[in-house]
Amino acid sequence: MSAVPCCCGSGRPYETCCGVLHAAFAAGEGLTAATPEALMRSRYSAFVLDLRLYLLASWHASTRPAALEPPEPGLKWLGLDVKRAALQDADHGSVEFVARSKLGGRAHRLHEVSRFVREQGEWFYVDGDLA
Repeated sequence: MSAVPCCCGSGRPYETCCGVLHAAFAAGEGLTAATPEALMRSRYSAFVLDLRLYLLASWHASTRPAALEPPEPGLKWLGLDVKRAALQDADHGSVEFVARSKLGGRAHRLHEVSRFVREQGEWFYVDGDLA
């Protein structure tokens, strides 16, 4: 039986990639991503799988929306390409990525440089600039 590949594009099975982070959060263990890139990938997978609680929890309190709307019917995520990941210091990082999706027969591309901060050992998405 083959394992389902992780939707984040890492090439690893979901169970040993983003699934580990999602399961730890669901079990009350908090956010366990070791790097900003790992959190970015797990957030992309959470968008694909509609894990809104994970998305909100991994969004920094200073920029977190009050709620997330459900995905539009027919939205299909097509892939994630991480272009670059860097640490500015021990508690600040950035990830440049392209996320592709399709809705209503139209392709969409989100190219962003995201900022992340680590507080009390947990990484959070802060915000991003379109690239």
